[in-house]
Formats: sequence, structure tokens, C-alpha cells
Amino acid sequence: MSDHRQDVQQMREAFAVALAEADGSDQLEALRVRFLGKKGELTSALKSLGRLPAEERPEAGAAWNALRGEIERALESAKSRFRLLEAEAEEHRQSVDVTQPGCGRPYGAFHPVVQVMHDVVDIFVGLGFSVASGPEIEDDFHNFEALNIPPHHPARDMQDTFYLERKGLLLRTHTSPVQVRSMLRHGAPLRVVCPGKVYRRDSDPTHSPMFHQLEGLLVDEDVSVADIKGCLEVFVNEIFGRPLKARYRSSFFPFTEPSMEMDVECVACSGRDSSCRICKGTGWLEIMGLGMVHPNVLRSGRIDPERYNGFAWGMGLDRIAMLKYGLNDLRVLFQGDAAFLSSGGVL
Repeated sequence: MSDHRQDVQQMREAFAVALAEADGSDQLEALRVRFLGKKGELTSALKSLGRLPAEERPEAGAAWNALRGEIERALESAKSRFRLLEAEAEEHRQSVDVTQPGCGRPYGAFHPVVQVMHDVVDIFVGLGFSVASGPEIEDDFHNFEALNIPPHHPARDMQDTFYLERKGLLLRTHTSPVQVRSMLRHGAPLRVVCPGKVYRRDSDPTHSPMFHQLEGLLVDEDVSVADIKGCLEVFVNEIFGRPLKARYRSSFFPFTEPSMEMDVECVACSGRDSSCRICKGTGWLEIMGLGMVHPNVLRSGRIDPERYNGFAWGMGLDRIAMLKYGLNDLRVLFQGDAAFLSSGGVL
């Protein structure tokens, strides 16, 4: 065997060994560069043909070119094989075994205040009320003047207000403006509850700068104080899950006349524990303010007070949540403590 035939056979064997050891596309590329690259072993052999005697060049060139073809075909075949294996491996890695049981995920839950809001709304919808909403950025007319609270009225001092830089705008201090908007939009008769966020400059264990209210309004002919008492006592018994005694105290609100505060017996001790931390031993809990709608408010809503009258009330949903779930600090509802919000007994 001539020298070039031995060299061709040695390179063929070296390539076969290297190919057998390759286990991926990267090694195949390294093999291609080693043998067929610009400075590869077979490329160098082809470049050296010029040093052979003229009569040997054709045979040597044909042998080296035949080996080049063998290497190219072997590399292409191996590349296709590895491509298929790698695709199968990736498919296996990304596959989902549908026979395996699901890992599951934790159940979501309503925030306590949102849950109470839904509960309260459901009760009043069952009593024939509709639900209305309105803007949280209000103007002075809807938030104060239409509710019989003109400028310099002392009642404004009871609602420490967040005013905006744009003159005449503020963050609503109650959801009563929605009642005004509902009267202007729908007229009478009207039954509506208005839940939502409200804002006052106040922060302590029982007050938050942002809190939740639900106010209600009923306007119709021949409405009496007995109607509002019956309506709200049904609500109280439903929201706390049992009949509770109720009492009413005279109060003052500029948008109702007469005005009252509603108390219910303590949900924790029913008045039997003088050391009760919920009612402070009084046996009673203040729940909401209420009263018969002031004629001036009806006029602001373009309703004739000579024909129609009605009642309105307002309650803090955060306070209802505190009483319902036995909390003693309002701020815990706004701290985003996931462990508290998902703990048993709260939800």
C-alpha cells in the first residue's frame, strides 16, 4: 500500500474512533472542524498533493476526496441522529404526565371586609334594594351641600377631609354622595345601598384614613320610622346569625331629621359580662346612624318632599367585620398579613 493510501486509511480509522466517542451536536461540530475545517487534517492533506510526483496526484486526490465525502456523509447522518435524540429528550423534559395526581394550589379567599360587604349587600338585595356606586373623588356639592351641609356648617368639622389641589374636589368622606346621584338619576320611589371606600384624616386602633362604608336610602310615599327599624333589625339579625336586641338613641345628622343611633346587644357577651372587652361592660354596641331623610336633601335630589319621604342609614363595614370576627384593632385589616387573612376563624 502506497504512503497516501496508508495515510487515508489511518485518517479514516481516526475519524471513526472520534465519531464513535461523540455524544452530541457540539462534539460533531468539533469533529468537522478537526477534519474538514480550514486548518483541518483532511484539508491539509489535500493541500499537500502538490508535493507528490505528477503521476501519483490523480490517485491520491481521488482517495482523499472520497474520504472527504465519507466524513461529510457520516457527520450529516450523526447530526440527524443527535438532533432527533435531543428533540426527544426536550419533549420528555417538558412533558406532563397526566396520570399523576395534581399538585394543587392554595385556595384564594375574600378579604374579611370584602366578605362582610358581600354579606351585607346580599341581605339588602334580599329586602328589595339595588346597589349603586359612585366616584371616590367628589365635588363639594354632592359630598356636602346636597346633603344639607353648607359651607361653615359645624358638621364639616366632624369629617376631617382630604382636599385635592384642584379647587372644589376632595376624597369623599362618606358614600352619601351616591345617594344624591341616585336620586338625580332615578327619582322616586327609590331603594338603594351604596357600599365603597371613603376617606378621612384619622388613624388609630379604631379609625383608618381609608375605610369602608355602606349607606342606604329608601324614598317612597308614607314611609315611617317603624319601616327603618324593621328593615335594620332584620339586617342585624342576619349579619350576626342570631336575633339581637336593639335600642335607639337620639342623635344629630344634618341630612336626616329626626336622627338616631342604633345599638345592639353585645355580640360577645349579650350584656352578661361586666369585663367584656368588646362592649366595655355596657352590654351594647353602636352599629350605625340612621334617620328620616331631611326635606332639603330630597329637594337637592329633585324629589318633592311634599309627596315623598324616606329613611337613610350609614354603617362602617370595617366595624361590622371587627365585631363579626372578634377583632380589637382596625389596623390589622389593612396590614396585608397573609397568615391573618387566611387563618381559621377569620374567613
